[in-house]
Amino acid sequence: MTSVAVIAPANRDRAISTLTLAFATDPVVRWIYSDPQVHLTLFPGIVEAFAGNAFEHGTAFGLEEFAAIALWLPPGVGFDEEGMGALIEQGASDAARPDLDGFFGQMGESHPSFECWYLPLTGVDPVAQGRGLGSALMAHALARCDRDGVPAYLEATSPRNRDLYARHGFRETGLIQQGGSPPLWPMLRQPN
Repeated sequence: MTSVAVIAPANRDRAISTLTLAFATDPVVRWIYSDPQVHLTLFPGIVEAFAGNAFEHGTAFGLEEFAAIALWLPPGVGFDEEGMGALIEQGASDAARPDLDGFFGQMGESHPSFECWYLPLTGVDPVAQGRGLGSALMAHALARCDRDGVPAYLEATSPRNRDLYARHGFRETGLIQQGGSPPLWPMLRQPN
């Protein structure tokens, strides 16, 4: 396995393409964007709005020629809430619409109010999954959290992801679910 690399802003499109593929079967994303064309068209903008600041802060990480991507936001760096809202409003499925405000409201309430590293998005190209790339990216970022003594926070969108994050020291802090939404697990990891 090659070493983790910082993804330069000039390569953001390649990283976003990997994440778009990685989230093609994600329960939460596909609840919102149930139409495949809508997912392929709008999800790259979601990545940019939700986690694009990682590219400017040197906290966008990749492995093996963009096969695996992790976009971390350092403490104090946020996301484009207005841009995300517009993209979700533009393409959300009719089934998800009644529950979106409550779902995202719970996400906001669950997010820590203290300084922490935030992992909005991480994913592995489906053809490269099962080789430990996601774990390698996680270990790389968590080493920095431990060195700096800063907690890390994320939301797990599936039981499989929740279990992976638990193996890296994350603990569930609640459950986010609204109406017909799939479950989302907020998770926090204290530094070692």
